[in-house]
Amino acid sequence: MSKYWSEFVHHLEPYVPGEQPKMDKLVKLNTNEHPLGPSPKVIEAIRAEADDRLRLYPDPDSGLLKQAIADYYSGKGHGIKRSQVFVGNGSDEVLAHLFMGFFRQDEPLLFPDITYSFYKVYCGLYQIDYDAVPLDETLSINVEDYLRPNGGIIFPNPNAPTGKLMPLSDIERLLQANTESLMVIDEAYIDFSGNKKGGGDTAISLVNRYPNLLVTQTLSKSRSLAGLRIGLAVGDEALIDGLNRIKDSFNSYPLDRLAIAAGVAAFEDQQWFEKGCDQVISQRDWLKEQLSQRGFESLPSAANFLFTHHPQHRGASLAQGLREQGIIVRHFGKPERIADYLRITVGTAEQNQALINALDTLL
Repeated sequence: MSKYWSEFVHHLEPYVPGEQPKMDKLVKLNTNEHPLGPSPKVIEAIRAEADDRLRLYPDPDSGLLKQAIADYYSGKGHGIKRSQVFVGNGSDEVLAHLFMGFFRQDEPLLFPDITYSFYKVYCGLYQIDYDAVPLDETLSINVEDYLRPNGGIIFPNPNAPTGKLMPLSDIERLLQANTESLMVIDEAYIDFSGNKKGGGDTAISLVNRYPNLLVTQTLSKSRSLAGLRIGLAVGDEALIDGLNRIKDSFNSYPLDRLAIAAGVAAFEDQQWFEKGCDQVISQRDWLKEQLSQRGFESLPSAANFLFTHHPQHRGASLAQGLREQGIIVRHFGKPERIADYLRITVGTAEQNQALINALDTLL
């Protein structure tokens, strides 16, 4: 605390990121990182870009990456143009810009009470009024709870930390009923929501019909690039123009040359992407079954993690017991109704087996 702080800084409650401990032989299942590394073509692209050109500023528009994203989703039949794509330094920066630019309204912003905790942090940072809408008794988002005046709606799909997926039909029903404010679907985990081959039903398929819809995604999860910080948004050109105005008033160069090249290569290597998604989905199903055999109750997950609890064991005790065996998972502790849940990232087959072995010891 310093006397030089502006007054509002005293009242901020910063986001607490997943722990990144320095432990030998650690099985790290707490931050939803991909168990498979990035495409070899990504590494090649980074190496090719790491030359004397690093003395030059990168393209402030990240045009090659925007075009690669537009081509990818147009190839899936969604008809996306480059002018409908925005990119930033991780999806957190993209979210920060849209909170500042779109959610400072007379009515409160609506988002779930159990969801990505950065939403509340941004509201504090930008002094945005909000209502945290309780999930229902099954820890699901209920569309009817959002059918009221608002200054915007945002939620992840699949939701985090629950992993539950809202079908596109419900998203469209909410869009049709909510035409006067912006609706943001945060799709950090959408590529794990299909059965195989990477990708469930993205709301990007709806952006050309609903000018008040903005979809955000990240390359940190399904494309194994958490270490490079690449995020994106897709929506109506007018929304993207607003984001660009904010970006160019904050940092004209959010993505460096290496990140742009890596992002393009990641979207072009469809085979590696599908292989990684298939691996996660297969291991997620295996892990859920193994946990069930040991008495755990897991929510249906469309993400690269499971949200689970054991009726006879406290979540804090299980998390601590796993840590003592060199395995870390995410335990939130609050609110009270999820205090005994653990969020467990789907790891490699070897990591998942180590988790099960450790749980057998604890149980």
